[in-house]
Amino acid sequence: MSVPTRVVHKRRATVTELPLYYSGHLLKKLTKEKDFKKYYGELRGATLFLYKDDTQDTYTEKLDLEKLTSMKLDSPYKRKAPTIFTLTLHTEEVQLKMDNSDTGEEWRGYILTVVKKKIPSELQLLPGQMLLLQEALDQERKRKPPMAPPPLPPRPSFLPSPSASLFRPLPTDKPGHNSPDTPACFYSVTRQEAEQMLEANPENGGIILRPSTLANNYALTLRQLTPSGPVMKNYRVACTNSGFVIELDTAVMVSSLNEVLKYFLEKTEYRLRPYVASQPYDTRIDVSPAPKCVSITSPTPKTVPKAQVAPMLRSENKAELLLPPTKEEAEYVIPNDHSPDHNLRIVQLDGELRDVLKFRRENIYTASDNEEVTTYENQTIGKSPSGTAQWATWSAAV
Repeated sequence: MSVPTRVVHKRRATVTELPLYYSGHLLKKLTKEKDFKKYYGELRGATLFLYKDDTQDTYTEKLDLEKLTSMKLDSPYKRKAPTIFTLTLHTEEVQLKMDNSDTGEEWRGYILTVVKKKIPSELQLLPGQMLLLQEALDQERKRKPPMAPPPLPPRPSFLPSPSASLFRPLPTDKPGHNSPDTPACFYSVTRQEAEQMLEANPENGGIILRPSTLANNYALTLRQLTPSGPVMKNYRVACTNSGFVIELDTAVMVSSLNEVLKYFLEKTEYRLRPYVASQPYDTRIDVSPAPKCVSITSPTPKTVPKAQVAPMLRSENKAELLLPPTKEEAEYVIPNDHSPDHNLRIVQLDGELRDVLKFRRENIYTASDNEEVTTYENQTIGKSPSGTAQWATWSAAV
């Protein structure tokens, strides 16, 4: 036996204390998956709970819409065609499909309302449906008040008196007014003042972030160059619990004001840059007096001791640094030195060498004569019977 719907809703309410804003059948899949799966969805607070069917009291999975970055409609609104939405979260992309286009438009209205804390414009809903949507918005605002906007930086000194502006500068002693999350091009100025700043000093940049005239909102003013001349444009940035929403034809949600600036820089292909006022420069150099403990008189020069080694002689003529040419004479190389001692030594060596050569030649000639005599005597001894006596007589004579 099936459980009554009223009992199922009571059981689901015990799982979470979030208020129920909208429910109905839908199809869901990840962008990387091929087929849709059927679910019964309940939008409680800013969380979408998915059940296998309307009789199940425990959800199968849930989607935290507080992390929603964008919600895009894949095809234009048509009454007789199914509606498919692509939800871009921080970690994944999810597609929701509704067979009935009117039901899909209601889902779109409720999801964007609870996330942005604002009813989206151009909804294709009946007046009664818009009233129910307003009630859900009021209940969500009471449940979770809008997050206070970050403190504004101090007003630039070169701008007119803040009494003429809608926004007054923050006191300088307020903690956090120079938060690192605030871009350098953020100024507490009105639209007219921002346009005057961009027009008067285009070299400082072309984008200014500023507070909006609406509470809890910001604005961005930029100056673009077109073929017909410079054009000023202003965009609204809404502050929500989950981040900042740039209100374009297709709303874009980012996490910080720095991300807002980065988005506009990317969309303009970095042809614009943030407006940063030029800083003044000093034109004089002041010399501070020296401390009393420091002497301002010039120190006594230190005496450098003289070297104990004779300095190396340096020849002014580079040709003298080269090796002296050599002179080859017969088998010996005589250095080209013209000093008297050196020449005397050469003469002595020459005489000694000549004596040695003469002695060697005499020995060679003497050895040759002895060999000839010995050969001749051997031949004579072999032919004469008295050769033995003659050999003995010659040996004794030698």
